[in-house]
Amino acid sequence: MIPWFNMNASAWVRRWAGLIPPGGRVLDLACGGGRHAVHLAGLGHEVVAIDRDLSLAAGVRDTPGITWRQADLEQGDWPFPGEAFQCVVVTNYLHRPLFDTIIAALRPEGVLIYETFSLGQAKYGRPRNPAHLLLPGELLELARGGMRVVAFEDVEEPELRRCVQRLCAVKS
Repeated sequence: MIPWFNMNASAWVRRWAGLIPPGGRVLDLACGGGRHAVHLAGLGHEVVAIDRDLSLAAGVRDTPGITWRQADLEQGDWPFPGEAFQCVVVTNYLHRPLFDTIIAALRPEGVLIYETFSLGQAKYGRPRNPAHLLLPGELLELARGGMRVVAFEDVEEPELRRCVQRLCAVKS
């Protein structure tokens, strides 16, 4: 059984983090335990990590280079009006109404690194709710029209008990 939470940054995030300009301002959206925020801050980026519950990140809250923000992304206004980021990282989180807002929060040439569960995941476990599972090619559609796709995967990984889509794209 793969643990739901671990502190190692996703291989997808590690692979594409090199596209972020040195010292770039990064938003770790729905940061959970902060594994990506810690990794990206360790690479010298200025990271803003946001989640509705920061208790999972309690052990890393003193990491230099990270500003922690507690807010419910699914209720109320976008917590970063007028702010822009060189990168937005989203993993294991899906709230479709934020798609346009996420793209708008990227600076020109900003990098979107996105990885989350897709249809088929229910046979392996959480999440099972279709509202939290990407449809085939859905992340590609997110990038259409305003982003250059660097890499995309829509895969089933039985050995890891998951179905996921992954996208790395650069805003035009």
